[in-house]
Amino acid sequence: MLRILSRFKKPVEPSAKTSKDVPENWHEEVIELLAAVMRPGVYVELGLYECALFNKLIPYAEKLIGLDMKPDAEKFMKHVPGKTEFVCSTTDDFAEKLKKNPIQIDMLFIDADHAKEAVLKDFYNFFPFVAPHGLILLHDSHPKNLQYTDPGYCNDAYKAIEQLGKDTSTYEIMTIPKHPGLTLCRKRITQLSW
Repeated sequence: MLRILSRFKKPVEPSAKTSKDVPENWHEEVIELLAAVMRPGVYVELGLYECALFNKLIPYAEKLIGLDMKPDAEKFMKHVPGKTEFVCSTTDDFAEKLKKNPIQIDMLFIDADHAKEAVLKDFYNFFPFVAPHGLILLHDSHPKNLQYTDPGYCNDAYKAIEQLGKDTSTYEIMTIPKHPGLTLCRKRITQLSW
């Protein structure tokens, strides 16, 4: 956490904190700060692309699992024996694997297929494995205009968030309304973790 806080005191590369124009990857800094504060035992990222966010979180989590159906994503991952793991799989197949060998996830980032139905499926498939008071983060949940609802961008992930917001008896949810959007969800039955 000191590393993140120290960035506020010295000049850094352009970021959400230093630029008038907020970069589209601003969510990475938010998630990095959350990881620095929460210190997840297990962090799981669904959809890696080039592992930029995943690699930033290595100092903060005890175990990190990155999943992507494209094998090339692995070449971008910083491999730390016993700490980082690459899974080449669909999210559906990985969820099935977890049913046989469950893990407890403290922080889950859903950023694979951005279609409404896929986002909902990922949320509900992985929700049982999220620890009480664990965080679920969903990307591309607030596109800035109609153009960004194309399948190549945010798609209609925002519709999944609308649906998830209708029944929040086992979690709380909110979206940061800045393109491309980041939705934060905390699994909980009671407000306090103790």
